[in-house]
Amino acid sequence: MSQLSQRPADPVVGERHHHESAFGHVTGSALYTDDLVGRLTGVLHAYPVQSTTAHARLLSLDVEPAYAVPGVVRVITAADIPGVNDQGVKHDEPMLPTDEIMFFGQPLAWVLADDLDAAREGAAAVTAEVDELPSLVTVRDAIAAESYHGQPLHIDKGEVDAAFADAAHVFEGEFEFAGQEHFYLETQACLAHVDENGQIFVQSSTQHPTETQDIISHVLGIPAHEVTVQCLRMGGGFGGKEMQPHGYAALAALGATLTGRPVRLRLNRTLDITMTGKRHGFHSSWKIGFTEDGKILALDASLTADGGWSLDLSEPVLTRAMCHIDNAYWVPNIRVTGRIAKCNKTSQTAFRGFGGPQGMLVLEDILGRVAPQLGLSARELRRRNFYAQGQDTPYYQPVRHPERIEACWDQLIDESELEARELEIEAFNAGSDHIKRGLAITPVKFGISFNLTAFNQGGALVLVYKDGSVLVTHGGTEMGQGLHQKMLQVAATTLGVPLSTVRLAPTRTDKVPNTSATAASSGSDLNGGAVKNACDQILDRLRQVAAGILGAPAHEVDISRGIVSALSSPKTVTWEELINTAYFQRIQLSASGFYRTEGLHWNLSQMRGEPFKYFAYGAAVSEVEVNRFDGSYTLRRVDIVHDVGDSLSPLIDLGQIEGGFVQGAGWLTLEDLRWDESDRPSRGRLATQAASTYKIPSFSEAPEVFNVSLLDKAHEEGAVYGSKAVGEPPLMLAFSVREALREAVRAFGGPGRGVELASPATPEAVFWAIEDVRAEESRAAASVTEGQRVPS
Repeated sequence: MSQLSQRPADPVVGERHHHESAFGHVTGSALYTDDLVGRLTGVLHAYPVQSTTAHARLLSLDVEPAYAVPGVVRVITAADIPGVNDQGVKHDEPMLPTDEIMFFGQPLAWVLADDLDAAREGAAAVTAEVDELPSLVTVRDAIAAESYHGQPLHIDKGEVDAAFADAAHVFEGEFEFAGQEHFYLETQACLAHVDENGQIFVQSSTQHPTETQDIISHVLGIPAHEVTVQCLRMGGGFGGKEMQPHGYAALAALGATLTGRPVRLRLNRTLDITMTGKRHGFHSSWKIGFTEDGKILALDASLTADGGWSLDLSEPVLTRAMCHIDNAYWVPNIRVTGRIAKCNKTSQTAFRGFGGPQGMLVLEDILGRVAPQLGLSARELRRRNFYAQGQDTPYYQPVRHPERIEACWDQLIDESELEARELEIEAFNAGSDHIKRGLAITPVKFGISFNLTAFNQGGALVLVYKDGSVLVTHGGTEMGQGLHQKMLQVAATTLGVPLSTVRLAPTRTDKVPNTSATAASSGSDLNGGAVKNACDQILDRLRQVAAGILGAPAHEVDISRGIVSALSSPKTVTWEELINTAYFQRIQLSASGFYRTEGLHWNLSQMRGEPFKYFAYGAAVSEVEVNRFDGSYTLRRVDIVHDVGDSLSPLIDLGQIEGGFVQGAGWLTLEDLRWDESDRPSRGRLATQAASTYKIPSFSEAPEVFNVSLLDKAHEEGAVYGSKAVGEPPLMLAFSVREALREAVRAFGGPGRGVELASPATPEAVFWAIEDVRAEESRAAASVTEGQRVPS
């Protein structure tokens, strides 16, 4: 067993602890970026001048009327940017436009004023002269116009054409599904000021402080060491704060340098929704071939991501979608082509799962559609195609521990009493004409690591003070997911001290440099490895000191729960005594830790390699009840078994599984982004701008019964203390909700019929699916009647 994954005899990891800020969250004492404004004086408030057209040539901006508004101090336009006018990583995303407007709601300028009302009024006074241009609003518009970002990507494995020729059953179809708004509780927010040393200090609600620092640096044309970015905590991120915060932070920093006053920028909900990127919607066309016994033989698919106006993270999102189209199923012959559509709307960005859910949804939808036509239950069709030992992915990565897919599946079938419930549902549906129930089970296989190998590194700084207390700073950010709590438990376990001994400091770039985003479900792996590395360095020095105190070899020294002992010594000392002795012996009591994920390699041009450290597995059973008359439905029960390895903090992991599942169910069944596709002046405007028009899950959508179990005996060798990532994989467990709705809709018709279901499967979409099924049933009945008539 590796040193990284081996646990000591009495570890703090594995214990159930609440979130380290739980009491602060509940009482309101936990501070967020915008709460810090009151600590500064003379703060200016920023408000954007937004475009009112989806695509246009920007001829001029008249900012003078804004200065007539009392309280307005400065209007910032592209001409004020001293460095590079770009807020993206692909240099295709001007922070402020100079000549072309690319989406409805795009900020054209920012007004800084003494208060928010004055800034808003000043922004309303700015006028833009534009020359409107044709706009592409939907992914289908872009496909028809051949409007794409970059070059296509290709996966091609096996002999696809020959396999189709040998297939006993071949199906073809199309599938288009929507994106998703992040709807984090805390909107985009930042606060910038220039300190007494000329250092630009930015508090930012960001998942990627280092990249926020980078963007500020190049927008202002200054070196990175003149910029410090701190993230205290976020009120949710879900990927929406991986790339999107950088431009706002750079604007605030620019405003602070231009005016000499602190600048606060916080978007209200409508601004946030209309200006920030979403989960990518996708269009897919596909062809699939099966053997006579229902084994997948070949898949040929195209995936077109709705990228919006600039690239943002669309390329790696598309890459991960293509790499996850197989989900938990072996596809021996596969060809996938991926494109990124360029449209005139917000630049779509990272969202929990990062393309993986979109790729997996395509194949799950296919299996749910075609199972009846193969004469199989969807449950049996899925199980027949699970990965087995020795098989590899479409990008040639061997699948380790594929037996865990079936282990999750079998444990779940047993715990959920699935087979008995299937019989109960069949009996219920037979006696109910207007209400039907459906039940479905779906698996998840999700790769953990960044596809770009360079991002798989983490850093930490651990300080042990003379009194024995420990302060940990790491490169990960806290957005409510419990990463800080896990890092506290990792540090306490490694050093062998009680949890109360360790405290965490906010994430900031002048303490841990060059960090990766807290994303790709890798926060615990990367930062946990770095924290453990730093603690191990300190521990190696302390063992030498302890050996002298105890009169025993250093390799025998054990520190557990604050007591220092050795096998061959009757003596013990406390942690505090050991630290005091080490200080007077001039032993270094701090360390900078580093971790890099080993064994990864990826060739993007060939779409081939081993980009993932391991796969996380899981399975979910969902049961729904659907009303024929309006398509409304209730999620009656959910059962989940999920693989988190040896959990670092089980209570945190359970919360992540529940939250991820509900968010996934929202994407698949409720959350319906709508842009104006008309030819009116409002074309390209996002119509769903608030909670009144964009429905996210609430308590009423939560399942009445919600059972979550962790997979037994799931230690992951080579990961920190045998744990596995948990942030993203549970979201895809919600496929079971959509597939349960499909089963309920199918129950309104006859056996053996495929059901096409929109995504999101809103009550309206479910209603029309029921109508289609019933109409098809009526046509089939009429056809039988016609065939039975005897000529007179």
